[in-house]
Amino acid sequence: MNSTDEIKLLRARVGELEQRVEHLRVSRRVLMNLLEKVEREKVALVRHLERENVRLQRDNKRFAKWIFSKNREIVELQDKMQSSVQKA
Repeated sequence: MNSTDEIKLLRARVGELEQRVEHLRVSRRVLMNLLEKVEREKVALVRHLERENVRLQRDNKRFAKWIFSKNREIVELQDKMQSSVQKA
């Protein structure tokens, strides 16, 4: 093989390598964009879950107060029933 053929092969190889590097750059950009998108979605989901958690805690607190209030009413009614039975 003479030096001209060797130079052509080397140039072709350099061209292939440059093309592969460009493909890797594109792939890296695509992956970085996907990673940024996933990160944004994760942040949005965490925010949503945090708001949902606050809402559920608020609803739970309201429900607990309601249950406590109803329980107090039951106790008062039982006391009234007992006192009316004792009077009779």
